[in-house]
Amino acid sequence: MGFELKEGFLLGVASAATQIEGGECGSNWNDWYHKGRIKDNSNPARATDHYNLWQQDADLMADMKIQNYRLGIEWARICPKEKEVDEAVIAHYREELSYLQSKGISVLLTIHHFTNPMWFEQKGGFEKKENLKCFLDFVALVVNSFGDIVSEYITINEPNVYATISYFFGDWPPGEKSFGKTITVMSNMAIAHIKAYQLIHKMRQEKGFHNSRVSFANHVRVFEPANKKNPWHLVCSRLSERFFQDAITVAMCTGVFQWPLHKEEGIFQGEYCDFIAVNYYTRTSVSGLADGTKQGAPKNDLGWEIYPEGIVRCSEKLYQILKRPIYITENGTCDNHDTFRCKYIHEHLKAVTESELPFERYYHWCFCDNFEWIEGESSRFGLVHTNYETQERTIKNSGEFYIKIIEEGAVTDEIYDQYVKAQEYHF
Repeated sequence: MGFELKEGFLLGVASAATQIEGGECGSNWNDWYHKGRIKDNSNPARATDHYNLWQQDADLMADMKIQNYRLGIEWARICPKEKEVDEAVIAHYREELSYLQSKGISVLLTIHHFTNPMWFEQKGGFEKKENLKCFLDFVALVVNSFGDIVSEYITINEPNVYATISYFFGDWPPGEKSFGKTITVMSNMAIAHIKAYQLIHKMRQEKGFHNSRVSFANHVRVFEPANKKNPWHLVCSRLSERFFQDAITVAMCTGVFQWPLHKEEGIFQGEYCDFIAVNYYTRTSVSGLADGTKQGAPKNDLGWEIYPEGIVRCSEKLYQILKRPIYITENGTCDNHDTFRCKYIHEHLKAVTESELPFERYYHWCFCDNFEWIEGESSRFGLVHTNYETQERTIKNSGEFYIKIIEEGAVTDEIYDQYVKAQEYHF
């Protein structure tokens, strides 16, 4: 049941600024909490207090042999007001990035991960095309500030999830329920990515850096009809996949805007990803135009189906759009008592390792338990346990398993027997 990692394949961890840093930053998620919209009423101003404990966390990563870290920055913290930059925050992030580098940890920097400053939100955010200049100004600030020490960037994390949950289901800020606005936001974020991709390359080349790698992190899942003989299930499966991920993926990778997205003049067909960034968690069982879970399938503590082979199925589809190296930029599971996470990691890594696709990296979501958006502190995804009252970090059994894989470059039979063999999923 063991396997060896391919030569050069690297294991890392991922996080997002709002989910770990803490603080009243004037973001839309601070505002969402104050509106009473977090299920367990936990406050993102607490989170894991990483903004103050970043050095401790970096040291722990180094102790865990982690060499690759997907790190996000907080736009609202850097730019508390429109056209205003907090230079102390810039200095803080430079210190953190330099320290990680000194520890041998390479950073993949995420520029936008679901969170907007309230001043941007109040201008209409990504609903309005004219607001894209604000985002691109921020991208330029990021490259000017960190471009000498960071060569790899995610422009936007999961634009399809952001648009769908925020503007179609209304569960995330700003809480809209409009199909038209959902499509507009997806279209504008695709345009924003393409322009940011061009801008990052241009600015770094002008500074003499020619090793840039830029992409966007796409949340992809397998959509399958609940009943493959039911025509309605088949139609809804295809429509859901097209609306949720196919159209926006093609647009952001190639500049080709297909129905239902809206194209902007001046955006041309091209190649706008240097690597394929895959965020993969689950499969959707489709019986209508809503999320569904296959009956009798293993599930995590949020009720998401655990479907390891989907990580390769989704990556294969993306690779057909644009043949690039593949990073798994997020993969993990909500396992509040850490009873099946080792099994989950093993099965997903095994699927990746046995594939012939050009996988280069795997970033586990996430490093330590954190503020999980509207679920708050109730959903634990981390390799490291967070005691939110004391902010104490404790490496979980799954974290020890991850360390062993990094050290050995494999899951040996001995490691499998120790960490994976006895674990079982919930059904």
